[in-house]
Amino acid sequence: MAEVFGDTKPQADYLLLTPGRKEIASQIMNRSMRGLRTRYWHNGNTSAWIMEEIGKELPITIGVVINDNRIQQVKILAFRESRGWEVRYPSFTAQYADVKITEDFHLDTHIDGITGATLSVRAVTKVAALALYYHQQAFQKPEE
Repeated sequence: MAEVFGDTKPQADYLLLTPGRKEIASQIMNRSMRGLRTRYWHNGNTSAWIMEEIGKELPITIGVVINDNRIQQVKILAFRESRGWEVRYPSFTAQYADVKITEDFHLDTHIDGITGATLSVRAVTKVAALALYYHQQAFQKPEE
């Protein structure tokens, strides 16, 4: 959090996972989603999301920072698999910078894969799309 927000302390908050949000999140992740809410941190138009997704067999802990509905940074916080570790490199995660989500909940930019790390790349890409969707939901203006 200090790397993202500096000396400014972000506000911790949570997004309620309504049935409609769960349905879209399940579509993005290609699996059913559980839970009632998800935690995030924010300051101004910037939010930080820490999520886990299974690569091949074990969870990958991924941090995604969103600013004004675009990815500012993706960082692999914990990688537990024996293969696919190349997704940790900044040269890979830099591809996500400035990416946004389309109306059908896909990333608007092609992400180059890594030979031998297909499942890890898919996990990071799905989490990035989910973080963008959650950010939109958390920051949407209430209808009047």
